[in-house]
Amino acid sequence: MTEPDRDITAIVMRERTRLVNFIRRRIRDPDDAEDILQDVFGEFVQAYRLPAPIEQASAWLFRTARNRIIDRFRKKKEQPLTEVFASEDDADGEYRLDLALPAHDAGPEALYARTLLLKALQDALDELPPEQRDVFIAHELEGLPFKAMATQSGVALNTLLARKRYAVLHLRARLQPIYDELDL
Repeated sequence: MTEPDRDITAIVMRERTRLVNFIRRRIRDPDDAEDILQDVFGEFVQAYRLPAPIEQASAWLFRTARNRIIDRFRKKKEQPLTEVFASEDDADGEYRLDLALPAHDAGPEALYARTLLLKALQDALDELPPEQRDVFIAHELEGLPFKAMATQSGVALNTLLARKRYAVLHLRARLQPIYDELDL
C-alpha cells in the first residue's frame, strides 16, 4: 500500500463514524445517507490524490458532506421542517436551532429518542423568559417573519433578533447533552 493510500485509509477510518452521524441527522432515508457518505469518500479519494494537498481533511469531508446534503434537498425539492443548514451568507444563521429529530417511523429506538428530545425541548422552552420563548415559537414554529413580529408587537427588530438568538443559545446548550447521550 502506498503512502497516500495509507493516509486516505487512516483518515476515512478516523472520520467515518462522526461523518455518518452528521449525515444521518440530516437525511431521513438510510440509503440516501449511505449514498452521500460514499459520494463524499469517493470525492475525497480523488481530491487527496491531486497534486494540491488537502490541508484539513476533517473540515473538507464535513464541508463536502454538507454540500451533498444541500444538493440532495435541492434535487428532490424537499424542505425539512426547519432549515437544516444556514448558508454562510445567511445573516440569521446564528439564530437557527438546527434541531434534528429522528424520523417517527424509524423504529422503536428512534421513536424513544424523538420522544426524549421533544420532551427536553419542551422543558427547555419552559425555562426561557416569556419574551424569548414567544419570539422563538413565533419564528420557528409559526413561521412568522421578524419584520411582521416587529410590526405587530411594536418591538424593535434588533430586539426580537437578540431574543431569538438568546433562546437558541439556551436551547442548544440544554439539548446538546441529550444528543451526545443518544449519539445522534
